[in-house]
Amino acid sequence: MNKKSVYKIPIEQKDYKKNVAIVLIIMAALLFSVIYLEISVLEMLMGLPQFVMFFFEKFLPANSDNLKQYIPSVIDTLGYAIIATYFSTILAFIFGILISENTNKFKTLRVMTRGFVSVLRNIPFIIWGSLLVYIFGLGGIVGVLALILVTIGFLSKSYAESIDEISGDKLEALRANGASYFQILFHGVIPQFVPAWINWTLFSFEINVRASVVLGLVGAGGIGVLIDTNINLFKYGEALTIIAVVVSIILLTEFITNSIRKRFI
Repeated sequence: MNKKSVYKIPIEQKDYKKNVAIVLIIMAALLFSVIYLEISVLEMLMGLPQFVMFFFEKFLPANSDNLKQYIPSVIDTLGYAIIATYFSTILAFIFGILISENTNKFKTLRVMTRGFVSVLRNIPFIIWGSLLVYIFGLGGIVGVLALILVTIGFLSKSYAESIDEISGDKLEALRANGASYFQILFHGVIPQFVPAWINWTLFSFEINVRASVVLGLVGAGGIGVLIDTNINLFKYGEALTIIAVVVSIILLTEFITNSIRKRFI
């Protein structure tokens, strides 16, 4: 007589109850938000056909008569992203070293640097842009500074986490052989950190290209200004053309950065 073995996957009761509790908390938070904000799901669904009709009636067909005039703004937008990413990468690397336990053994300095970086990271770039407009007025410097501040916060944390993930065996071996701090940094940390550095930097550049478009809506320059201006003047056809240009820029940026990743990482 053949006996078939029956394998049962053990399910821990604690994990099951924990997962159910998490789902219930999420559902409760969603329900509370809908009720508190008086969001009508039915009204949202009923408004979708109206939005689609408005889009087809006002935005189509796209008007590309002034397409050549958008080129300077496109260059401005890309320029903001390139400059912001370049300077942020340098400063964020320094902050990342100060935050990481592998490269900074002074806890007080690590905590202070982490706190400063957290402030930069947790203030949205659109708020930085709005604040800087009041200080510097309208112009490209506002967009560049806003992107630099936010990108420093993002990259510093990302760099520090990547440095923390570096194996400590090689670093300890260098210390045991009497290597200086900078020898450990240049021969132990940086060679292992380069792939993560390339990945995070390219990712932040993609974010900055998108962000530089949005910053234009608050007067920080770039192609976002053209979108805002044309919509305010009810030139929806031109606005659609500019939006299509923006989407093309973002897709091209992603294609280039992904190609670089595949080649170097």
